[in-house]
Amino acid sequence: MNNRVAITQIGLCTPLGQTPEQVLARLIAGDTSAMQTSDTLLFGESTLVAPVTESLPTIPAALAQFDCRNNQLLLAAALQIRDAVEQAKGEFGANRIGVVLGTSTSGISKGEAALAYRNQHGHFPADYHYFQQELGSTSDFLRHLFELQGPCYTISTACSSSAKVFASAKRLLEAKLCDMVIVGGIDSLCQLTVNGFHALESVSKGHCNPFSANRDGINIGEGAALFTLTLAENQVLGEAQANVLLAGIGESSDAHHMSAPHPEGAGAIAAMQAALDDAQISAQQIDYINLHGTATPKNDAMESRAVASVFGDTPPPASSTKPLVGHTLGAAGAIEAAFCYLLLSPHNHHLALPPHRFDGQKDPQDPSIVLVAPKQCAGHGRLNYVMSNSFAFGGSNASLIFCRKGA
Repeated sequence: MNNRVAITQIGLCTPLGQTPEQVLARLIAGDTSAMQTSDTLLFGESTLVAPVTESLPTIPAALAQFDCRNNQLLLAAALQIRDAVEQAKGEFGANRIGVVLGTSTSGISKGEAALAYRNQHGHFPADYHYFQQELGSTSDFLRHLFELQGPCYTISTACSSSAKVFASAKRLLEAKLCDMVIVGGIDSLCQLTVNGFHALESVSKGHCNPFSANRDGINIGEGAALFTLTLAENQVLGEAQANVLLAGIGESSDAHHMSAPHPEGAGAIAAMQAALDDAQISAQQIDYINLHGTATPKNDAMESRAVASVFGDTPPPASSTKPLVGHTLGAAGAIEAAFCYLLLSPHNHHLALPPHRFDGQKDPQDPSIVLVAPKQCAGHGRLNYVMSNSFAFGGSNASLIFCRKGA
């Protein structure tokens, strides 16, 4: 399959941890302990969120203009791929390595703190620059950190942002504009986002409950995930690590509504089918689906219909991992892609799947899909192809398919 892309390295900074072993263990255990009550994000009441609680690295002094929590999350993930990037620079040159990242918040929390300081002191703090909260600052920070000279830009399409970066990277590689592209997603918790979703009546009153008859909204999380990508056919670096390939990508833009999905999932269906076509496989070859699964009434109703349309009467096992890490918004596509990568990696010896955590009361109004039970492993001893769905406001949809090397 000449259109496949090799993943040679990943970097993680998630509510489940910052190493592949830790994240995979908590993922397949269905560990929801990362969810915590916050009294500081939502005005006037508490809300359940998934913060990154491990210590974060300090932004280098030479890059102080990029200093914000969002870029600290990014830096924690970036340090894990540094060796792969430096090796690629020596092999290809700094001008042949691109950066495409997805985010929706960037450094808005830095701006919130600066505004509070200004209200108290009459001026902004000396270390605040508006650039810190611009969407492009994330990719620019990574470009400066690694001293790269290739294409560099940010995608911000809400919750599909860091799924769509894979499509951008593939195009850069196939157009021979880059020999390696760093992709990923980063988002950090901030008051603007939490209160914005609350204003839309989309925040759950408790723990999110995807595909339940009792679902009432999302919990918001934060984190970062990065990947180094090269064309599989041209892969020179990281042969030992490239056990997982990006097999297919599907994008669609149904533009049904500014914040509500198409009720029958027209855009989601188009994205999933396009990903299958790109991977040159049938729906029956998918062994697991990481659902978008936000636990909002309209998303889950739409997605269950879309899955039923694409996969028919025999859908593969599926689960939403948002009860574990919250909805990480612009970072969700990349973080959930990392989960898929880990499931396909040699670390997952028993082919375990992430259990679907909810109250067990399926919505009788929606088509039934096969939700992963606790301690369930892939059927027929096979876990070769997995799909990850990301569906965003405005009908900006993306579906990714990953596979084991040799599948």
